[in-house]
Amino acid sequence: MSAQPSVPSNVILIGKKPPMAYATAMIVMPEKEIVVKARGRAISTAVSAVEIFRRLTKASVKDIKIGSEQIGQEPTKRMVSTIEIVLVKEA
Repeated sequence: MSAQPSVPSNVILIGKKPPMAYATAMIVMPEKEIVVKARGRAISTAVSAVEIFRRLTKASVKDIKIGSEQIGQEPTKRMVSTIEIVLVKEA
């Protein structure tokens, strides 16, 4: 079994849950700066969650990074899009 790298406490990894679940997680986070990361089909969920969070709180988008990464080994290797959105909670 491979050891997974530790995820910092201010990072939210987007998966298959509904956007409101991630927005709620962002609201209860004590950190002032939040990083939302997603890849592939989860990118639209990430954008929806960030928009819900922004509308419910006084937060602003500090930075957006887009890119792609390779997944899989040589016979089934493919590229997957990624997004990283950095948010700052206003006081």
